[in-house]
Amino acid sequence: MSEATDKAAIGPFDIRRVLAAIPHRYPMLLVDRVEEIIPDRSIAAIKAVTINEPFFQGHFPGRPIMPGVLIVEALAQAAGVLAVESLGLSGSGKLVYFMSIDGVKFRVPVEPGVLLRLEVEFVQKRASVCKFAGKALIDGKVVAEANFTAMIADPPSN
Repeated sequence: MSEATDKAAIGPFDIRRVLAAIPHRYPMLLVDRVEEIIPDRSIAAIKAVTINEPFFQGHFPGRPIMPGVLIVEALAQAAGVLAVESLGLSGSGKLVYFMSIDGVKFRVPVEPGVLLRLEVEFVQKRASVCKFAGKALIDGKVVAEANFTAMIADPPSN
């Protein structure tokens, strides 16, 4: 049995635990809750998409749609929580930076009033660079997907 399958699932995480794992804050925090993490393997998180989101004012008046780039950002934030928790870095101040995004597909517009489920898996994990595959779902239907790479680094010195 591999190490990835030996680890027990943890969660759920409330917003306080999410805030401890990643530095994002309003209006850029796009993970509201973590349903489950299997360390070194995967995460399932939730973004509650509400009409109160600031981007809906201009994207688009009369037909509010969550910008695709923010869906990908939500997936990346979920991946950040997965990486930080898997590597035991929660509370360390380490940051997770995007390095590349590949194979992005948007299948269905995301409108206010839905729970966007963010499912992300490790594809490859090294000490400072990780590759992920993610998909965003509404009611079990894939609305977006992407592969991406991120780097774990120290925060900039002041």
